[in-house]
Amino acid sequence: MTLSPLQIGLIAVGVVVLLGVWAYHRWQTRRLAPRRAPAAAADADGAPPSAERLEPTLGADATTVSPDRAAAPPATGLGGLSPRLDVIVPLQLEKPVSGDAVLQSLPGTRRIGSKPFFIEGLPEDAAADDAWEPPRPGQRYRALRAGLQLTNRAGPLNEIEYSEFVQKLEAWAEHLLGVADFPDMMAVVHQARELDQFAAAHDAQLTFTLRAQRAAWSPGYVAQHAGRLGFVPGALPGRMVLPATQPGGAPLLVLRFETQAALADDPELAVLREVRLTLEATHVPREERPYQRLRELSTALAAAMDGWVTDEAGQLLDAEALDRIGGELELLYEALEERAFPAGSPDARRLFS
Repeated sequence: MTLSPLQIGLIAVGVVVLLGVWAYHRWQTRRLAPRRAPAAAADADGAPPSAERLEPTLGADATTVSPDRAAAPPATGLGGLSPRLDVIVPLQLEKPVSGDAVLQSLPGTRRIGSKPFFIEGLPEDAAADDAWEPPRPGQRYRALRAGLQLTNRAGPLNEIEYSEFVQKLEAWAEHLLGVADFPDMMAVVHQARELDQFAAAHDAQLTFTLRAQRAAWSPGYVAQHAGRLGFVPGALPGRMVLPATQPGGAPLLVLRFETQAALADDPELAVLREVRLTLEATHVPREERPYQRLRELSTALAAAMDGWVTDEAGQLLDAEALDRIGGELELLYEALEERAFPAGSPDARRLFS
């Protein structure tokens, strides 16, 4: 059967149309697919975050200082007693005791309700009366003291917690042939509430949201660009951190994205439309210039990934808004320093934990 020129022309047009539809579909698929990190670059620059520690917003919209007193696991451990942050109870001992005996007699948990408590000893050979330290084996102590934290993000110390502290400490002191000298309960509870009010008014976290302008991102794509700016994988899925410059310091910034995307069977196919950069203002020293780093890195990351820097409500943060936030943060730093809780100090990190 011989095809007429008209039939051949119609077939050719049909083929062209089909190819056009197929090409358009491929273009749309590629345009809307999440951006991925090139395989070689991903291997060189890092992979999606695996696993890390929480974290409280300067405002959910990142424009004002607002409190966030959500409960968080309290700090634990020995030592670090502070008269600004703890109720401190001295123990009168009949004779010096060994650090081994102190450690063996400690309660199984060093926590009362939501509050951590601490034990310190004054070494028998200490030249100064302020050389308190956490008990350690092989040392002998001429005096002991215990402390209970007055407040943290779970709220202030209450009468029930203080009563439990008294009971537990009395039993421990008796075991060591010592006598505890407790301050008045109502005075302690009042001090705890007053400190908690201050903490609630100055517990701040800055959160900037980076939103994709057009194509979505994959976790690997985000990790690649964040890694180039100094971020490293955290200990929790969907989290990267900018490490502190000093050993043992809190992360300067935290980058978070959806945990489910980080845990997807194929993370490169997971779709991210936004990520969040967070600064826990009370945990990072002022001299680290953390807000300047947040501002610079969020802008750089948004530019590299074709995104916008916005607040939690999706409003663009322009230079005026960013300057205003920086001014509010400076006021926060000054208030913390006036109360002897400078940002990033051990006492501040305990208070806002």
